[in-house]
Amino acid sequence: MGVSRRSYAAQRGVSEAAVRKAIATGRITTLPDGTIDPDRADAEWGAQTDPAKQRGLHARQMGAETAAGTARAAATKPVPQSAIKAVADTLRDAGTDPGGTEASGGEVSFLRARMANEVLKAQTAKVRLEKMKAEVIDRARATAMVFDLARRERDAWLNWPPRVAANMAAELGVDAHRMEQVLDIYLRQHLTEMAEVKIELR
Repeated sequence: MGVSRRSYAAQRGVSEAAVRKAIATGRITTLPDGTIDPDRADAEWGAQTDPAKQRGLHARQMGAETAAGTARAAATKPVPQSAIKAVADTLRDAGTDPGGTEASGGEVSFLRARMANEVLKAQTAKVRLEKMKAEVIDRARATAMVFDLARRERDAWLNWPPRVAANMAAELGVDAHRMEQVLDIYLRQHLTEMAEVKIELR
């Protein structure tokens, strides 16, 4: 026979409602008589719950064990001097170093490392923003360039009849002046139709 839900909640350091929810969602199971086997429930709870979302006494114990393990790992595997120098250089260049120099023993404090990380992220975001701005075309400038190109194209076409009318008239055996007039009339009609095309820059 196991323990009641209230007793298990007290042992684990969580509310009875949290235990009921864990049972309802299948994170932990009960014995046939409805009581809870604490050891089995602890194992099930730990296996099916995100460590970052665990609460209560058990979660605090796990956090303490994790912190102790991290400290032991740090003691056996020192931070490379290149990493320490990179943190110091980043903070010095940004003018945001809260500690001035490395911690005792040439180590990097969590505050300084975290601040260096935030500085690097901000610098990366700034570079990306500047790149995006460089790739964006100014709408007013683009519109002016399009209309300038269209105006030059129109002027070039209007100057075309006087240049070719004489040669065309000679080949066809017609009056050169009349040929130029006819070309000019139909060309202007064509340009008027083309001018009705609307250009939208969004």
